[in-house]
Amino acid sequence: MEKMTYIVQEEDHGERIDKLVADKFPNFSRNQIKKMIKDEQVEVNKQSEKPNYHVKWGDIITIYEKDPEITELVPENIPIDIHFQDKDVIVINKASGMVVHPSQGHYTGTLVNAALYHCNHLSGINGELRPGVVHRIDKDTTGLLVMAKNDHAHNFLAKQFKDKTTTREYCALVYGTIAHNKGTIDAPIGRDPKDRKKMAVVAGGRSAVTHFEVVERLGDYTLIKCVLETGRTHQIRVHLRYIDHPLVGDPKYGRRKVIGEKGQFLHAAKLGFIHPTTEEYMEFEVPLPDYFNQFIDHLRAE
Repeated sequence: MEKMTYIVQEEDHGERIDKLVADKFPNFSRNQIKKMIKDEQVEVNKQSEKPNYHVKWGDIITIYEKDPEITELVPENIPIDIHFQDKDVIVINKASGMVVHPSQGHYTGTLVNAALYHCNHLSGINGELRPGVVHRIDKDTTGLLVMAKNDHAHNFLAKQFKDKTTTREYCALVYGTIAHNKGTIDAPIGRDPKDRKKMAVVAGGRSAVTHFEVVERLGDYTLIKCVLETGRTHQIRVHLRYIDHPLVGDPKYGRRKVIGEKGQFLHAAKLGFIHPTTEEYMEFEVPLPDYFNQFIDHLRAE
């Protein structure tokens, strides 16, 4: 269950709560909001209210979004690029546009559905909706992630992610010319107080560290390599926006005019971890997807 909050601003004072929440969280319809209020999934100052409640400046609205009700997670014969698998792990090169696990609005067609078909079983530690999911990458981000096939492997891998001992290297194309060849962005990330569907650099957020290195300068763009020290939601996308070099093609954190049709130009190119059974270090690397390479070639030609 995901928790979202919104603090009522002066200009919101006097609005009906169902209308205000629908305006501030447009991924929910007005009818959905009314049902959520009725089901006590919406609170004002930790108290349930009716849909016609008129909000007051400073009210703290909390929304609890339930996980989708799926009676059975069905394996689906969806082609995926399996880079490696054995009895413990499966390493997949994820395509753009694929959601990792079922969530609101994405009940089928996910990477979990596909992985269940291709490897029959995944660990059960994360519950019925997220079997095998040790870490995630965004829907439109491409590249490598590892899933666990059993609980021992899941716990072994999860500890490495928690202890920051995995290797995670991304390729990213950003707007503007980055002057420094190398740099580190150390800025805490939390919910954007102005838009609860986004993340932002905020005081009191969770620690987040991204290291970057310039690979190639391409006119008004820069191709960089990013290495994650932490793994916050949308971390690279938020951090690059924070330093005024947002990702090209990012509809959420990028420029208003979006380039391309595949989402942000962000690719999880390298992934390394210690294998849960052999305890040997394994490292995988995959090239940029074709559309990413084609756009870079286009910039070079210009």
